[in-house]
Amino acid sequence: MFLNDNINHGTISEMTTPQLKALCRELRGSILHTVMKNGGHLSSNLGTVELAVAIHYVYDVFGGDKVIWDVGHQAYAHKLLTGRLSRFDTLRKKNGVSGFTRRAESPADAFISGHSSTSVSAAYGISTAMCLKGENGAVAAVIGDGALTGGMAYEGLNNAGKTASNLTLILNDNAMSISKSTGALARYLAHIRSTRKYYCAKERFKTALSAVPLVGRSLEKALAATKTLVKEALYDSSNLFENLGFAYIGPVDGHDLENLTEALSVAKLMKRPCVVHVFTRKGKGYKPAELNPGEYHAVAENGVVEEFVYDRVPAHSDGSFSEAFGRELERLGKSDSRICAITAAMKYAVGLNYFKNSCAPRFFDTGIAEQHSVTFAAGLAVQGMLPVFAVYSTFLQRGFDQIIHDCAIEKTHITLCIDRAGFVGADGETHQGIFDVPMLRAVPNTAIFCPATFEELRRCLSEAVYRTEGIACVRYPKGGEPTVMGVPERFRNAFEPVREYYYSGKSSGTLAITYGRISADLSRACDRTSADMLRLVTINPFPVKIFDVAAGYERIVFFEEGSIRGGAAEGFFAELARRGYRGRVECVGVEDGFVPAATVDEQLAMYGLDFDGMVGKLGER
Repeated sequence: MFLNDNINHGTISEMTTPQLKALCRELRGSILHTVMKNGGHLSSNLGTVELAVAIHYVYDVFGGDKVIWDVGHQAYAHKLLTGRLSRFDTLRKKNGVSGFTRRAESPADAFISGHSSTSVSAAYGISTAMCLKGENGAVAAVIGDGALTGGMAYEGLNNAGKTASNLTLILNDNAMSISKSTGALARYLAHIRSTRKYYCAKERFKTALSAVPLVGRSLEKALAATKTLVKEALYDSSNLFENLGFAYIGPVDGHDLENLTEALSVAKLMKRPCVVHVFTRKGKGYKPAELNPGEYHAVAENGVVEEFVYDRVPAHSDGSFSEAFGRELERLGKSDSRICAITAAMKYAVGLNYFKNSCAPRFFDTGIAEQHSVTFAAGLAVQGMLPVFAVYSTFLQRGFDQIIHDCAIEKTHITLCIDRAGFVGADGETHQGIFDVPMLRAVPNTAIFCPATFEELRRCLSEAVYRTEGIACVRYPKGGEPTVMGVPERFRNAFEPVREYYYSGKSSGTLAITYGRISADLSRACDRTSADMLRLVTINPFPVKIFDVAAGYERIVFFEEGSIRGGAAEGFFAELARRGYRGRVECVGVEDGFVPAATVDEQLAMYGLDFDGMVGKLGER
């Protein structure tokens, strides 16, 4: 067995090709076993095994070289090759190995990479700093072709090509991000991939020519002068990367260890900006993932495939908020030709595959381009369309400027459907949906709806699309709706769909407030502690009447599954104080910092947002 906690560049660089291949088999086995048990990203990691081995064959990440992975969810093999084998069974668990690269976890992780398209800028910054400090190490950044659809990558490319530092960009080209890569860039890379025919033909011709007796070598040298002409004819004499100042090597078979190590070695020796174009196959070595890489992009615990192929779900099964949203938008889209649906490379994840199947001309996959998506939606809106951009909360952060400048100032009406709002579990700090409420509440002309059930989601979507001016946001969590089974009789009608808020009525001196997923647990906690309950659906702007309701209580506790700073609770209490309230107020939520990887239930308990935590807080006197 070659894989162990002590493996490093020194041991890998001394291995023979058969040994390296055996190491790859061990890596695939470990990744497959762990991901099928713990959940995680599968297809991308199976596809980068040989690439990771080749990188650590050439680069010494404990000896001065730096390697960045973009996105970091494809770096499991890298983690296993840098001393984390014995802890790998804790992948994506509380206090365990992160599903992404983290500098805090290992010095081998040069940069955090939970969000896409950042590697070029980070690598350029790292390599520039190393040059300024007189350090000799080389920097390599692995960027997927999906990540290359993000505009930030081009900002980095435009600058990094000017540097004299030893910087190599490894383009991991598998023609997919989560959904298949789309747009002009995807077509451009497909064109470059087709030039492999040139390289294959060249090698076959060279071998045959050298075999000709007596004159073979001479003919080979004579024809070398015409090689550039032949290459330009096949290669179209145009390469984006070369035009930006990078040397270009490739395309290279990303599963051929000998060619990979040769290409990366040459790039490192160049000591200048270079792109090594590698083509890989997602899911390599595991047939189900090879055949359905999108479906196996992410796997839940115990090998359950997550929500990426909804087409296989029974027609009337609403298993998640994402699916309930997707089916409702499809229904609305069939009857209204103004509705357009937008996704940033996550068609299946956000449930928009239904809309695409029924309303394809009005479905738009922008690639990993949240900034573009928001402004594109604004462009549609000013021409009378009704754009709906479905996006994870954590990724919406990237479109903040566009939300303010391109939409809010002129009350341009777009609908933002914010998936994975609140805690998301094992993806860790980079993916928790806890900042969208503070971010959006700060923006004028913005309404925020927080449905607690699927039916309420449907009503909120209609309200957002048809009866709200400016920016209309509908936010909902990952997974299914909270069960209302066991909800106390006193609060049974608390989960009937409402437009703005539900109030239980006054029977005590304590009022508990919340919104969204945790409402069901709060109803039970209120019943246990005899507190009254106010469940909000509209959290921006607040319904005016709720301040009159709250004014009659001695004590108010606001439970919020998100950041308290700038959140709904803080805003509510600020307005209540402005109106003269002098009672006791408390916020329960994420007070500071970032939410680490754990299960959603564990995260709720960590911040006092589970049933026991609510009972404990409401029971305080």
